[in-house]
Amino acid sequence: MSIDAKAVGSLRSRTGVSILECKKALEEAKGDEEKAIEILRKKGASAVAKKAERDQSEGLIFSAVTDSKAAIVRIDCETDFVARDDNFKNTGQELADVLLSDGLEKAQAVAEEKIPALVQKLGENISLGEMKLTEAAVSGVYIHSNGKIGVAIGLSGGSVDLAKDIAMHAAAMNPLYVTPEEVTDEEVEKERDIWKEQLKNEGKPAEIMDKIMMGKEKKFREANALTTQEFVKEPGKLVGELLGDSTIVGYVRLAV
Repeated sequence: MSIDAKAVGSLRSRTGVSILECKKALEEAKGDEEKAIEILRKKGASAVAKKAERDQSEGLIFSAVTDSKAAIVRIDCETDFVARDDNFKNTGQELADVLLSDGLEKAQAVAEEKIPALVQKLGENISLGEMKLTEAAVSGVYIHSNGKIGVAIGLSGGSVDLAKDIAMHAAAMNPLYVTPEEVTDEEVEKERDIWKEQLKNEGKPAEIMDKIMMGKEKKFREANALTTQEFVKEPGKLVGELLGDSTIVGYVRLAV
């Protein structure tokens, strides 16, 4: 079967094995990346292939931003020790800078070159987690002090400071959606099953159950949406009220 360059690059990023060996392993595995890793291990192509199976519970978020564009990148690794290494940090920042200036395709190419080199140098399972780019009239980024949470916000108007404030709020409160209307029916249905059981256990009369359920759904949607959460720096005021005539047109939250 034909193996595309993206699949080869992904396997190389995880294993540090040469492009040719990765391509051969993927062809033998019929495109299955996990099977390709097993093949590489059995062949003894590289001890680094073993690292690809080790858990990556650490890492850092990196960002680069202009007034109208924000790039945010997550790099995963096994230990906090490696996450603090300057080689690791420099690579992550380089990827964010390239993503901002040259776009996703170029950043992906740089990752496919740089991350396997990091694996070889630092001796851990290191991989590219996510790369996101937002463009808007106004952009702002907030990276938490521990480097484990990062948020990019794009606004249709307003100020960079406002975008940064909203990004900081989202880092703290982790809204899953921008507006209540975006909360999926599937998410609501999961909660409705729980609410029904709770109300039954509380002995609520059947005739008021629907009204109570509607109220619970409204609160659930608002609690999980950025615009209807109380602003962390000003309790009692909703994030949506800060926006004025602006709207949130981009929202990305990455976490290790």
